[in-house]
Amino acid sequence: MTVHTSRNHPAEGDGGAELLSATARDLPPGRHQFHKERLMAQIHDMRQTERTTPPAPERRRRFPRPAIALPLTAAGLAAAVVAGVTLTGHDGNGVQDAGPALTTTVGAATTKGVTRLLDQISLAATETSASRPTVRPGQYIYIESKSADSYVRTVDGTSSLAGHPLHTRQVWRSPDGTKGWLIDPAVNKSPEGETLSLPDEQGNTPKPSLNGPSYDYLTKLTTDPDKLLAKIYKETKGHGNSPDQEAFTTIGDLLGESYPPAGLYPALFKAAAKIPGVVVVDNATDAVGRHGVAVARLDETSGQREEWIFDSKSHVFLGERSVQVRGNSGDDGLITPGTVVYTTAILERTVVDGIRQTPAATS
Repeated sequence: MTVHTSRNHPAEGDGGAELLSATARDLPPGRHQFHKERLMAQIHDMRQTERTTPPAPERRRRFPRPAIALPLTAAGLAAAVVAGVTLTGHDGNGVQDAGPALTTTVGAATTKGVTRLLDQISLAATETSASRPTVRPGQYIYIESKSADSYVRTVDGTSSLAGHPLHTRQVWRSPDGTKGWLIDPAVNKSPEGETLSLPDEQGNTPKPSLNGPSYDYLTKLTTDPDKLLAKIYKETKGHGNSPDQEAFTTIGDLLGESYPPAGLYPALFKAAAKIPGVVVVDNATDAVGRHGVAVARLDETSGQREEWIFDSKSHVFLGERSVQVRGNSGDDGLITPGTVVYTTAILERTVVDGIRQTPAATS
């Protein structure tokens, strides 16, 4: 099956479930959107329940989504989001609210060279994945990253744009996805982190899926780009603001906190080349300041451009960011063009012998 490619490229030349009802998940865009989406993403992965009714279009923000029990009940969190309540002086999770919002110069986007660049990235991915350590039974996939974000903060009825400072995130997962650990000050109340092991506190053991994959799940996916993309469109139908944007976002999720097998990794980029609206941004910067070239796509509904950032020479994946490039978003249009809504940089992706063990500890 060949996926359609005849739609327009909207960003060309643009410089500048059981736990909650669909209504709670799908608040209108702009109403405490950052807080809502961040918490909804965490709740979604905690439950990993399938949506039986397609939700209304929403701006999907991709934050690292640990399958952990949150310190408040999900209903309580949702109520806090709807009311615009700041849970504590440190945003409820331990990351201070003191930082300013992140901004950048919006780079020009073009459709020229997209296929060539993704071919180069696919070749680099083949080499990268072939040199990665093999995952053996009893081992853990370890991923370390740094991230930061901007969001609308509402205190006593007054909204302003703020930012969470750059912080380190460390995650360990077993190949089957049933054991793991997370250390992330934006999520954990304890600096020691929290378990990701299953079943969760409600006794649920989610089934791996595209939106919550284990390494073992990824090894079973087709490496044929057309079939892979067709599967992505089928399984994400009704999600996100458009089928194409959701397909792009889903692939982006797999580039971040997962460990794609050797055959799958390059296939993801070949599949991405077939998504309408994909563009190139010649100059983009990840969360730690590394410059590179980005493969990107504009979400027409939110006005945000999702950018996957690669080293300009080696074409190795560095990280990603979401930049507001069109219109205003958030309360009172506070999220203006040039706002970096979210940014991350992958610093380490490898295999270790024990949970909470780091590569430095074994060297």
